[in-house]
Amino acid sequence: MSAALKVDSVPERALLRAEEVDVFALSAAVEAEIAMVLNRPKFTHAISPPRRERVRHILRRSAVWFEPAPRMTDCRDPKDNKYLELALANGAETIVSGDDDLHPWREVQILLTGDYLAAT
Repeated sequence: MSAALKVDSVPERALLRAEEVDVFALSAAVEAEIAMVLNRPKFTHAISPPRRERVRHILRRSAVWFEPAPRMTDCRDPKDNKYLELALANGAETIVSGDDDLHPWREVQILLTGDYLAAT
């Protein structure tokens, strides 16, 4: 989400760097949430439709798709469990996110975008 808000921001640079050196994992639930958030009324004035589509396109064209199972209930914000489920389904080592509800979980580290850039 943050990558769509501002051109050449740390989150956008992290997104583009991840596209070069890592693999995006997506599930239908995660992709649907990204689309929903990008289309919230509060963002429609801040993010142009072409920019929204560009961010979604970067994620979709580079992604490996998974259908997670089992369902998780470990996150303090239940709507964020889909990210833990996706990480488990694809054996992810890292989730890059600014969401305060996501914390290191099992063997998965949670990195802020700036920390991700510094590590790659």
